[in-house]
Amino acid sequence: MGSRQVSSSAADWQGKRVTVAGLGVSGVPAARVLHGLGAHVTVVNDGDDERARAQAAELLAEGVTVRLGDGDTLPEGTELIVTAPGWRPDKPLFAAAEAAGVPVWGDVELAWQLRGIDGRTPAPWLAVTGTNGKTTTVRMLASILKAAGLRTAAVGNIGVSLLDAVLGDEEYDVLAVELSSYQLHWAPSLRAHSAAVLNLAPDHLDWHGSMEAYAADKGRIYEGNTVACVYNADATDKPSTEDLVREADVEEGCRAIGFTLGTPGPSQLGVVDDILVDRAFVPNRQKQAQELAQVSDVNPPAPHNIANALAAAALARAFGVEPAAVREGLRNFRPDAHRIAFVAEVDGVAYIDDSKATNTHATEASLAAYDPIVWIAGGLAKGATFDELVARSAERLRGVVLIGADRALIREALTRHAPQVPVVDLDRTDTGAMAAAVREAARLARPGDTVLLAPACASMDMFVNYNKRGEAFEDAVRALAAGDA
Repeated sequence: MGSRQVSSSAADWQGKRVTVAGLGVSGVPAARVLHGLGAHVTVVNDGDDERARAQAAELLAEGVTVRLGDGDTLPEGTELIVTAPGWRPDKPLFAAAEAAGVPVWGDVELAWQLRGIDGRTPAPWLAVTGTNGKTTTVRMLASILKAAGLRTAAVGNIGVSLLDAVLGDEEYDVLAVELSSYQLHWAPSLRAHSAAVLNLAPDHLDWHGSMEAYAADKGRIYEGNTVACVYNADATDKPSTEDLVREADVEEGCRAIGFTLGTPGPSQLGVVDDILVDRAFVPNRQKQAQELAQVSDVNPPAPHNIANALAAAALARAFGVEPAAVREGLRNFRPDAHRIAFVAEVDGVAYIDDSKATNTHATEASLAAYDPIVWIAGGLAKGATFDELVARSAERLRGVVLIGADRALIREALTRHAPQVPVVDLDRTDTGAMAAAVREAARLARPGDTVLLAPACASMDMFVNYNKRGEAFEDAVRALAAGDA
């Protein structure tokens, strides 16, 4: 649902009856923007808790109608719904909208439709999605674009509002946009300059309904691309990101550009002798390769992070960025906290915080970066299974320390596929369990090993979020280093 037409004037929104579905990080800004454009805005929200009431009070004071505790009934006269990305497609509200012929957009679609409003010059979007690595890749891309002297920002699912970027006072030459599968589902007319799908692994299947539906929503990012569709040439899962490129309806002349950790073929970026090279954006793809950066320019130089760097470089090169800026941008980039972050070395053992590895796909990539490993894992499994992860990583494991509500699922997989690996099962889910886990990991580790927090699970059974889990790990490691553990 949704139109491809960009609204060219604020007058188009005067008096338009718009329902915003959901308060929160996307709903409140959307309601304010639409109200400011002269639309009659009604916000509906499932919850009626203290936070929702506080947000509702602010919007009511500004003249926005808010209806708490009923997010399923379509307000009378609604001409458009703008939904929070996390609202599931099977909600009764959307069934009612479909029956009434009312289009449903997400906040990303709204930003896309408003990007040229009242004569603004819209900045092209370089868009990134994937099961893992999105935020890192988008921030690498923004760093490269800035090194090239371009006015840019990393926006979208990274936590920075696209509406603010599109409608704010600052002008941009290009935007580096992170998009989730939820956001793409509700963005029917998005047409990026170039886009990348980094990888595909089962995730959010309870929301999408199936792996096929999840992949299809990810693949929407390629629709209408004008210059490059960037895909993971090393992917073996089906459907692959290359399959999504083949299925996409793109502009004539748009190219498929692969990235690989191996030697690149024509129209690919890859790695040769610890050098990131480009065989896609060179005059003679059959015979030429352009050096972009050293592997050591990537921080940290773990395999999956090098893949992120190649994807970011491909999008930047598609936008015409010179090789020197790619190198400078990668050198300038600093990863976010709790993403394969080195914490300390204690008694010859390295301690790495990858609390952001909240699913098996991210954890497998993290485990592949080190050897041998004492692995700290566990939390909320979100329906995941661990047999494949353990089977692929068993030879790297010195030992395992398990924490969290669903640790038994990982323990059972270890019993089946890595019976020789010692396992410490901490039967506790309090926050102090992390300090105990670090102590047990230190006992199992030998000099030259890596103790790796890569939980393969969500954190909410023990911690507010993965950041708090990572902070608890780092605090425990520092206490160990100080001799206080």
